[in-house]
Amino acid sequence: MLIDARGQGCPKPVMMAEEAVTKMQDGIVDVLVDNEDSAMNVAGFAAQNGLLAETIREGKDWKVKIVKGYACKPGSEPEQKKSLLLVVGTDTLGKEEELGIILMQGFFDTMKVTKQLPHTILFMNAGVKLTTIKTDIFGVLKEIEKMGVEIYSCGTCLKYYNLESELKVGKRGTTYHVVEGMQDFDKVVWI
Repeated sequence: MLIDARGQGCPKPVMMAEEAVTKMQDGIVDVLVDNEDSAMNVAGFAAQNGLLAETIREGKDWKVKIVKGYACKPGSEPEQKKSLLLVVGTDTLGKEEELGIILMQGFFDTMKVTKQLPHTILFMNAGVKLTTIKTDIFGVLKEIEKMGVEIYSCGTCLKYYNLESELKVGKRGTTYHVVEGMQDFDKVVWI
């Protein structure tokens, strides 16, 4: 089965893949997408549902091949839960902007110094400004990333604020990271 999800925004490619996989007893679903984030999301959906997925770049598009119902790989241990997903939905802590910027800087500085690190940080809404245009915080975020923390900024949010080309720390992510967090992480914290 071939699903053409090119041009579809997050989370539509995953929804289309899920609908196709649900309708079949066993077989292969090829999902075409036009961006790497969507390909990662579709492959992540497959993995979370115990399905084998292979992602292939084809020119400017990606194809995610999902296999259902075949014994394709030997039984493996389920993936360990990750400790903490931190979702940052603002560029300040609190409503007082000047103080909030100082508090946000202090929050990340303290996280780095104490090594109380989440597995993943996802910046959403105005939080994407911390990975793009709020230059005072780039240094500490880059250091936290070097310490092994995965850092993502919501692609829809970057586009909304016209900051897609400004990303300085981490990678482009999607809201799928939040949905994944509900199942794959022991704890999800929003600030």
